[in-house]
Amino acid sequence: MPKLRILLPLAALLLAACASQPAGKMTAAERADRIYREYFQAQLELNPIQASAIGDDRYNDRFEVSISPEWRERSLETDKEFLRRISEIAPDELEGQDRLSYEIFVHDLERSIEAVQFPSHLLPLNQFYSTPNFFAQLGSGSSLHPFRNARDYDDFLKRVDGFVAWVDQAIVNMNEGIAKGYTQPRVLMERTIPQLEAHIVSNPEESIFWKPIANMPEGISAADRERLTREYRAAITGKLVPAYAKLRDYVRDTYIPAARTTHGMWDLPDGEAWYAFRVEGTTTTDLTPDEIHQIGLDEVARIHKEMRDVMRKTGFKGDLKEFFRFMMSDPRFIAASREELLAGFEAVRPRIEPHLGKLFDVMPKADFEIRAVEEFRERSASAASYMRGTPDGSRPGVFYVNTYDLTARPTWATESLFLHEAAPGHHFQIAIQQELEDLPDFRKFGGYTAFIEGWGLYAETLGEDLGLYEDPYQVFGKLNAELWRAIRLVADTGLHHKRWTREQVLEYMYANSAVGEARAVSETERFMAIPSQALAYKIGQLKLLELRERAEAQLGEKFDIREFHNQVLLDGALPLDVLEAKIDRWIEQKL
Repeated sequence: MPKLRILLPLAALLLAACASQPAGKMTAAERADRIYREYFQAQLELNPIQASAIGDDRYNDRFEVSISPEWRERSLETDKEFLRRISEIAPDELEGQDRLSYEIFVHDLERSIEAVQFPSHLLPLNQFYSTPNFFAQLGSGSSLHPFRNARDYDDFLKRVDGFVAWVDQAIVNMNEGIAKGYTQPRVLMERTIPQLEAHIVSNPEESIFWKPIANMPEGISAADRERLTREYRAAITGKLVPAYAKLRDYVRDTYIPAARTTHGMWDLPDGEAWYAFRVEGTTTTDLTPDEIHQIGLDEVARIHKEMRDVMRKTGFKGDLKEFFRFMMSDPRFIAASREELLAGFEAVRPRIEPHLGKLFDVMPKADFEIRAVEEFRERSASAASYMRGTPDGSRPGVFYVNTYDLTARPTWATESLFLHEAAPGHHFQIAIQQELEDLPDFRKFGGYTAFIEGWGLYAETLGEDLGLYEDPYQVFGKLNAELWRAIRLVADTGLHHKRWTREQVLEYMYANSAVGEARAVSETERFMAIPSQALAYKIGQLKLLELRERAEAQLGEKFDIREFHNQVLLDGALPLDVLEAKIDRWIEQKL
């Protein structure tokens, strides 16, 4: 297993318990904590959707145009002001968790300010992270915006005005991007057309935005019910449908003809530097794209060897490529319906719950639901995803399963995917983090992609201890899921650094994995849309496995897997170097 070099200058921090604070004059720790609180509140006002996500209703009537010059200037000035304020505190005045929070806070602000040099606002739309798609989810009645009373309904109508303004600004920005050479790959924008068209309806009652009206709570008065029905009909017909149509027409008639036909960031102005910046931030390491590419190739070779062992155990006669074809085509692995596919995931939950205590002595209080990805975005969505719930549990987390094209969603992937997205993966880690009482809010609700996705992939390795992977085909599913993350290292760096085409990535996927066309295409285009994000999974998992192996080797009989998992989880998501320093100190203390 490769040993990862880590970037952030935090490895020497002490994580001992904080000393008691003297009475009287405000201490450095208290001053810092006040700054963190004020910054978090400023961020909630700047980002009202984040406030809604954590159950803070104060800004539920706002939808900020976060790609506008005015908003970007406010955000930058906020970061600069709080960096100035926190820099007035000498880090040597802090210790333990207080010093850790300080260093993370400074690093995050400095990186946010540095990111301004790259004009992401000129690329406001793609098929994967799409504000129009998100806004449709937001208004569906089953997402972050609540629809409990008349005020909630009125709040969303005000958010509609913000979205309409966002559409207008997106068109301005994309025109500027065309003029300056910053455009999305053409194929990605072609994918957005049907997503936008799904919301261009002649009958407002066919719109996803009508669902809150169709499902209006009984407690809303008759007068409000009549008024809201009328106002939502007018908003859908007079604002939302025209906004989606305007954006669709612009993308189709103006943007796509001007969009680039290349597929990687290298073809953007300063694209190589931009990609390197994103790689550094995603992985929290100083690994270069070339080094990550090689790690991916090595991991693909290792996992192929383990797959051949599983293949022999099943009695299959043939080579690995033939086994891939068998695993993707045999009818026993294809769900008969979307409902059957979802039921397979539901069936995993009661199987693992009795075993979680073997590995964890801290459990999240919050629950989660399993839902199908909405049809309007399923074609371009990933195989699965997780949306966090509120800290108080009033809105559960959601494990989204993509049920589009059942032939591309083999049932042998069920167990590993559940472990990654639900328990003990994303839901487990994120819910525990939100429930921690002693962390500043910016850490409680923040995170690092390499830690979060690395934990999700690490969670997939725990299946045997949780009563899963008894079927060799599910073991293959686990290996294929890990293989997929190794392929991502190769494919993402291939696209954005080595100048591979979309077709070269697809060829590599088909040659090295059991993957259906629908997933291969959506994943390839995902890498194109959100460069570097796909690197987080394997880089984070490799670090977690490395740290666990180190602890087991050095502690021997003193090693307790539950205690190790506590050490990983109970400070929230951390940069990988901070996590490594913490585990090393824990090992030293245990010896």
